[in-house]
Amino acid sequence: MLKFVICDDNKSVLDRINSMLNSIFIKNDLNASVVYSSCNAQDLIKYITENTIDVLILDINLNSKYTGCDIANIARKKSKDTYIIFSTGHMEYVLMAYKYKTFDYLPKPIVEERLEETILRLVDDINSSPTKFIKLNNNKTIIKQDDINYIKKDGMKLVFCTNSREYEVYSSFNKIQPSLPTNFLRCHKSFVVNVQNINDVDSNTNTILFNHNQKCSIGAKYKNEIMEVFKNGNFSNNLECTNDRK
Repeated sequence: MLKFVICDDNKSVLDRINSMLNSIFIKNDLNASVVYSSCNAQDLIKYITENTIDVLILDINLNSKYTGCDIANIARKKSKDTYIIFSTGHMEYVLMAYKYKTFDYLPKPIVEERLEETILRLVDDINSSPTKFIKLNNNKTIIKQDDINYIKKDGMKLVFCTNSREYEVYSSFNKIQPSLPTNFLRCHKSFVVNVQNINDVDSNTNTILFNHNQKCSIGAKYKNEIMEVFKNGNFSNNLECTNDRK
């Protein structure tokens, strides 16, 4: 799910953007949600430093000691992948915000058609960036790769397991393998694991452990190879073992 965060010092404007976004998500069948909105710059800074977000929509002039540019700078330092969209009634501020790798600028008052155009371009940009996101169900469901702990084969389905929820899709490991980065490694005939999210490995029970009590198994056939990968940190080219199994 794409996580949107918005900030504007005008509560009515904030509520209107929130409402327009939800309407756009429903209309275009997008797997996205506004996870946080605030009129307070300091509250927003606290949220974005403690949480992972995908899209940040910011008013530039927040009538605070912090400007939208200040917040964008904080967000950009935390993640180079966050999409930043500025809204402003003063387009002369646009050049000031350019250095934060801004995706778009929305002149106020924001109209839904203009906002929808921006969101759809953003989704298109994500769909052309296979290194950051996994697209499921004809690109309607978008999962950030970093959020996936492991992928489980369940009959004709694959189940993408994250800390917050599971996503099911009719597919096979062979079909998704080209879209996976090298930190995704086959560890069992029924599991592909995101090595970067592993908390611990219990070699006695052949179990890989993640946050929130999630776990998956290591198959005997894969144990030596995967333990060697963990030992050396060599993730490249290890997806080749998925090629001969569906």
